[in-house]
Amino acid sequence: MSEILIRAAEPEDMADLTEAWNQPLAIWGTLQLPFASLDERRKRFAAPAAGATRLVAVIDGKAIGMIGLRPGDSPRRAHTASIGMAVHDAYAGRGAGSALMAAVIDQADKWLNLKRLELSVYADNARAMALYERFGFEKDGLFRAYAWRGGQYVDSIAMARLRL
Repeated sequence: MSEILIRAAEPEDMADLTEAWNQPLAIWGTLQLPFASLDERRKRFAAPAAGATRLVAVIDGKAIGMIGLRPGDSPRRAHTASIGMAVHDAYAGRGAGSALMAAVIDQADKWLNLKRLELSVYADNARAMALYERFGFEKDGLFRAYAWRGGQYVDSIAMARLRL
């Protein structure tokens, strides 16, 4: 099995990541829309949220997944950040999600002194929830009819990891 390298995302990764995000299962698990263009992705990448961390998983020189850590946007929520992640369908189950999660938690805990990490996950995405629970995330609440996906409304579960 090929080694997984975790590093900062670079503009040159956008073609690989656009391919990853346009995969059916990757789209199914995110709020992204299918068929986003490379130009659209490049524009979004060029305008990150202040203080955002964006890491990629690379296998055999190809960026196959990304995780983002976005800090709270209020001084009263400076101790928090939200997480979003996706991995290319062809590389799912090979450890990239775990490697990305471990790296971003290390960044949050040891370098940013964040106390609360938050994410939302579709209620029918048991595989992702299991990953998050392995990293200490717990269910915080339910968002009913959270998003429109594949022709129907789906629920989402709020999850958080506290380090107090």
